[in-house]
Amino acid sequence: MLKAIINPRKLQARIVAVYLGLLAIIQLTSYWFIEDTVDRNARDSISTELRTGERVFSRLLQQNTSSLEQATKVLAADYGFRSAISSADRETLQSALQNHGERINAGVAIYTNANFEVLASTATDPRPFGAAVQRYARQSLSGGTQANQVEVINGQPYQIVAVPVRAPLLIGWVGMGFPIGDALLKELRYLSELDSVLMLRSPRGEWTVSQGSFDPALWKPVVASWQNPVRTDADSLDPTLMVAGQEYSAHPVILPGAPGQPPVTALLMRSVDKALQPFAALKLTLFLLSLVGVAAFGVGGYVTARRITTPIRQLAGLARRLERGDYGAEVKVPSQDEIGDLAQSFEAMRQAIQAREGQIRRLAYEDALTELPNREQFRHDLRQAIERNQQEGQPCAVLLLDMDRFKHVNDVLGHRFGDEVLRAVAHRLRHEALDEECVLARLSGDEFAVLLPLTGVTQARDVAARVQQSFERPIRLDEHTVDLGAGIGIACCPDHGREADQLLSRAEVAMYAAKQQQAGTVVYHPGLDSTSEESLTLLSELRYAVDHNQLRLFLQPKVNLRTGQVIGAEALVRWEHPERGLVPPMRFIPFAEQTGFISTLTHWMLEQCAQAAAHLAAEGFPLKLSVNLSTRDLMDQDLPTRMEQLLATQRVPSNTLVLEITESAIMDDPQRALQTLGRLHAMGLRLSIDDFGTGYSSLAYLKRLPVDELKIDKSFVMNMESDLQDAKIVRSTIDLAHNLGLSVVAEGVENAKSWKLLSGLSCDEGQGYFIARPMPAAQFLHWVRHWQPPDTTDEWLSTEFAAMI
Repeated sequence: MLKAIINPRKLQARIVAVYLGLLAIIQLTSYWFIEDTVDRNARDSISTELRTGERVFSRLLQQNTSSLEQATKVLAADYGFRSAISSADRETLQSALQNHGERINAGVAIYTNANFEVLASTATDPRPFGAAVQRYARQSLSGGTQANQVEVINGQPYQIVAVPVRAPLLIGWVGMGFPIGDALLKELRYLSELDSVLMLRSPRGEWTVSQGSFDPALWKPVVASWQNPVRTDADSLDPTLMVAGQEYSAHPVILPGAPGQPPVTALLMRSVDKALQPFAALKLTLFLLSLVGVAAFGVGGYVTARRITTPIRQLAGLARRLERGDYGAEVKVPSQDEIGDLAQSFEAMRQAIQAREGQIRRLAYEDALTELPNREQFRHDLRQAIERNQQEGQPCAVLLLDMDRFKHVNDVLGHRFGDEVLRAVAHRLRHEALDEECVLARLSGDEFAVLLPLTGVTQARDVAARVQQSFERPIRLDEHTVDLGAGIGIACCPDHGREADQLLSRAEVAMYAAKQQQAGTVVYHPGLDSTSEESLTLLSELRYAVDHNQLRLFLQPKVNLRTGQVIGAEALVRWEHPERGLVPPMRFIPFAEQTGFISTLTHWMLEQCAQAAAHLAAEGFPLKLSVNLSTRDLMDQDLPTRMEQLLATQRVPSNTLVLEITESAIMDDPQRALQTLGRLHAMGLRLSIDDFGTGYSSLAYLKRLPVDELKIDKSFVMNMESDLQDAKIVRSTIDLAHNLGLSVVAEGVENAKSWKLLSGLSCDEGQGYFIARPMPAAQFLHWVRHWQPPDTTDEWLSTEFAAMI
């Protein structure tokens, strides 16, 4: 029995452990809470005592000052004392000061003439006291002294009072000094039960104790702990000190010094250990109660665990019988609680398992959404077809198709509608595009596969054409019309492989090639795999190029077509490969877009452009630089955040950078693209639509895009001086942009006539080989400094073109 209790793998042991664990957590939490509350309350009480002690200490100082001032005034008004002053009787003055000072317990008494020359004093060395009286007297004459002002004389703090002697004019000063010492600190301890020390600080910053209410042997430890306190209360600035192994809460009281004199710090201290000592008995009681609670909970947990686990063990035995396939034994446990409900559930499960086994077997090989064979069933059928090929020499083919724009349908119309579209596609393929002997399966998502028995490459192409034709008609569901297409890959046995997974893999390679090339249908050939291997090598080399500074920033200038002034440039990237030389952008940019590496290239371009813009601005040429964004960049929701960090790091204005986007990039996912563009525009970045006029939805989205300029595609600009239709398209585009408040950039300015015609059509900016070819960024500044606009005055335009201007 004890073994069952201590075995952590048993439910009974875990129940007992839960009971005891919860109790321990509650008790520890309560103990911690009480401990924390006691400690916090005790410290709050100590803080209150320290501030009360501060008021008591201030009151004692005020009383001493008042007594000293009153006694000094009495002496200054004494007739005999004034007579002695008149007769210049120094012995009588000395005696009067001595007697009066002893009567009020003053540490020193002194008399000076009106020029503060000491005539009589009870001090051995009257000079520092005479100086203190002089300071006090001048403060009194100029507006009064500070409350509780203290003078430090010979390492001893004093309260100084000076009273003028008039007859009737000012003839001298009587000064009294009261040492702040052991008597005052003992009285403070008697009234407030606080320990205290008076600390002085030397000009070099060293602290010393001049007087204290406890053992002088502890004065140095107090100073050491004061300089390095255990902690400091952030609210009250009261430090916690460790002195001789005891914790003290301390409160400094700064006593103002006379001008030019260092202040005296009175450190009031209260022992935290003594304050917490009355609570020690309470903590012990709580600990004993916790032990009793743990014992009681342990016994209760054991009894409860026994009542729960006994019928569960019986059900476990019955479950093992069901595991062996023995469904004849009725499950019965005599219990009316939840265990009884569990037993009834076991019985219902026993009755349902056999019926469900058949259903589970069917679901394992069937797609629940379309009721088509799933991937596992398709692989099984494909293996059988391959075996027939090996035995009888009968060919077979696999068609793998993936739908275009299905993700957009899911995002816009929802997954429920997407499921309906998948069912409709399956129905159309099954009943309109495929023959009875074809096996249609849904592999995953919007990916379908077709097994064509007794079919070679030519017949497979015909079937693929019928499938493509079936997608030409839109699908109408719930008042929505959906246009879908598909990329289809074909692989045949034995031409392309003799294993099921190999054929599927190669059909998939062909399908991806069809989607990338927008070719509709592609039959697998070995070149597709070699391209894939080359792509892996190219991706590795491209990563290496970024990390090892093989990329180069090139800039192609943009000029104002009306003034000829250089106003910016388009940033381009070149790859200076150590073996292949200068790799053209079209060799690696499309590949980077396909693999997603374009985001890394874009980030490199943005950093280089920001640095180049900052350098140009520092040289006196604040130009704007344009960077192209890809589809993947627009889908990256973190791009605006990275742009903010880049602009802040490089310290360039946001309107220095122009981000160029194509219409096709926007159309891949318009909602996400608009969201990203909106955030970039709100940051102050300029946005430009590149290759405007070549997309299929330009006007539909132009009014919604937060753009600043349009770039007319060079296909319209390069022939406009000889093709009137192109010139009209350019003029219409410029008018459209200006009516929308946008600026216009013309690409492909190849000759002076194009320049003159574009300028006449009010095009804002131009870019092309006539102005300058792309050049390394290091040469751009030199080119800008020596740029001279061309003179197009003598350029002749035919009548039709001249009439357009």
